[in-house]
Amino acid sequence: MTLAVIAGRGDLPALVVGATHVPPLICGYEGIELSGVTADMNFRLETLGTLLLELGKRGVTQVCFAGGLDRPALDPSKLDSQTAPLVPMFMQALQHGDDGALRVVVELFEKAGFAVLGAHEVAPDLLAQGGIYSALEPDAQMRMDADVAAHHIKAMSPQDKGQACVVAAGKVVAMEDVRGTDEMLASLGQVAGGILFKGPKEGQSRQIDLPSVGPATLEAAWRAGLRGVVIDAGDVLVLHPAECTTRADAYGLVLWARAGK
Repeated sequence: MTLAVIAGRGDLPALVVGATHVPPLICGYEGIELSGVTADMNFRLETLGTLLLELGKRGVTQVCFAGGLDRPALDPSKLDSQTAPLVPMFMQALQHGDDGALRVVVELFEKAGFAVLGAHEVAPDLLAQGGIYSALEPDAQMRMDADVAAHHIKAMSPQDKGQACVVAAGKVVAMEDVRGTDEMLASLGQVAGGILFKGPKEGQSRQIDLPSVGPATLEAAWRAGLRGVVIDAGDVLVLHPAECTTRADAYGLVLWARAGK
C-alpha cells in the first residue's frame, strides 16, 4: 500500500477508492461522517504531524485528498508534540483564502516527502470530457451566459471566493461562497432561464479541490428553476455521470461540458 486517501464528505472518496487496484489507506477527519468508505485512521488539524509520521511508517508515498472538508479551527489545547512545530504554517494557511490554505497543505505534505495526487489522477474517468451529456443542447443564450459566467469566475479568482456562479440573461445573479454550490442554489428561489456554471479559479491547484458536480447538483439546479448546468471540460469532476445524464433528461436540463475557455 503506497496511497493514502484523505477522505471528506460526499461520494468522491468512495469513487476514488473504487478506481484503485490496491486498496488505499483511508484517513478520515475527526467528526466528519464518511460515505461509502470506512476510515482506517482518524486525525484532526492538531494531530496532523503525527498523521504524517504514521503515514511514513506505513509505507505511504502518495496522498490524495477527496471530498469536502470544512476549514478547521486550531485548538492549542489539543496539539500533540509532533504537530506543535507546524503551528506557524497552520496560522499562515488559515489567514489565506481557500485556495491559499490548500496550497499550504499541499506544501506541508510535499515537504514531508509525499507526492500529492489530484483525484482526477487516481480516477481519470471522473474528469469531464468536452461535449453534451444531456439530450437537450445549449442554445445561443445559454452559450452567451456560459461565456459571461466563465469570465466572471476568472475575474473573481483573486478574491478566492468560489468556483461556481449563476447567470441569467447575460447577468451574474449569484456567486458561490464558503457555503458551497448547493447552499447558493437553495438561497436563490426561482431563476427562470438561468444556468449554473462551475469551473476552477484561475491559477488554482489541481491537486486539491477541483470543482465537481453530481446528481444532487442537477436536482438543486432544477429546484432553482435553471435551464442547465455548464462545466469546464477537463477541469471539473463529474460524479456518477450516467446518473447525472438521467437526471438532467428527467428534469429537462442541459448538462454541457464546455470546451471553450
